[in-house]
Amino acid sequence: MTVTICRPLVDRSNLPALLACQQDCNQAQATCNSYCERQFHQNGFLMPGQKLKDPAQKDNRDYVDIIVALGMAKEGFDWIWCEHALTVGYRSSLTEIVQIIGRATRDAPGKTRARFTNLIAEPDASEEAVTEAVNDTLKAIAASLLMEQVLAPRFEFKPKHQESGPIPGFGYGEGGYDPNRCNVGFNEETGRFQIEIKGLAEPKGKEATRICQEDLNEVIAAFVQDKTALERGLFDEELVPEELTQVRMGKIIKDKYPELDEQDHEAVRQHAITALNLTQRAKQVALGGVGDDAEEAANTALIDGVRRFAMDVRELDIDLIDRINPFGEAYAILAKTMSEESLKQVAAVIAAKRTSLTPEEAKELAVRAVRFKKERGRRPSLTSQDAWERRMAEGAAAFVPYKDEGRYE
Repeated sequence: MTVTICRPLVDRSNLPALLACQQDCNQAQATCNSYCERQFHQNGFLMPGQKLKDPAQKDNRDYVDIIVALGMAKEGFDWIWCEHALTVGYRSSLTEIVQIIGRATRDAPGKTRARFTNLIAEPDASEEAVTEAVNDTLKAIAASLLMEQVLAPRFEFKPKHQESGPIPGFGYGEGGYDPNRCNVGFNEETGRFQIEIKGLAEPKGKEATRICQEDLNEVIAAFVQDKTALERGLFDEELVPEELTQVRMGKIIKDKYPELDEQDHEAVRQHAITALNLTQRAKQVALGGVGDDAEEAANTALIDGVRRFAMDVRELDIDLIDRINPFGEAYAILAKTMSEESLKQVAAVIAAKRTSLTPEEAKELAVRAVRFKKERGRRPSLTSQDAWERRMAEGAAAFVPYKDEGRYE
């Protein structure tokens, strides 16, 4: 097996563990580099300049088996035969995640699939610094969610109207386009989805339209890396999903795009949360493929998953999408892979930090309570059977004393 190390030899602290070197590397840098290069050869490793830069081998699939890259295999790095990208630790930059994924998505003869694995360290329930370990775990989960979003097909969302009809170039599955329900179309040439959603708000301004068409992943990146949203979405048993999909996502978008008006803020919010939640629903199908046709099913899992989700519900509307916890599937996977004791420890750390409604949250809930009254002709009730309605009522009630205290001046 040939392994190529792709990293600058500056941080010597990791070299013994990485190369099984037992000698002391506490020498002058030039001497250490020379010594470690000899160790590369003795342990079966080769320097990147001796392998990947050889133009005579660029078409040789078997020339390199494994590339170990620490900070040097991002933009501009190209080994088309790469089929599996494995990351250790978290990445907070969407651009960096896109670059990492791009290392394995190059077309190559005989290459039919690519795999991505993000390793998440399980917090040790016995360690004292469990809070730090929990933070690392949350960051790694956020990175995994971003990877999934980058890999998802391109979505084009359309509000469902009476005059809606099929779009040329899109296939609508068996039976074709149905004018009496929300449809999911897929263009095999472009890999783009066209999805009809009842009640979806359309962007009006040019910038909001651009964001919905080009920058939804940037919005989603900000959301899944929001610590409050991630913690509550994973471990708050009393969570009402709309607190994340409407209130938290809404705040993030207002902070990120303050120049947009209220209508465009809401349109961007709806498009972003729809893209995120549809991807998570499609992932359930991808993880459930079994049997002889499992590999073939996995190749079309996102397409099949989105279409099946749309077909299984009576109407695909924005209210239904807002009721989905975006982090629900991530928690299900976490619960299967972490020990019960570790999972309880993480949940306890999160629960200990839970607080009552902040003034900003109360204000946002009060605004939505006003919308509720305009739409239904009554105020949200504290005794309602609907959890989201109760939460809006609680927010409206908390807003008044905050206002009397001068919190919004």
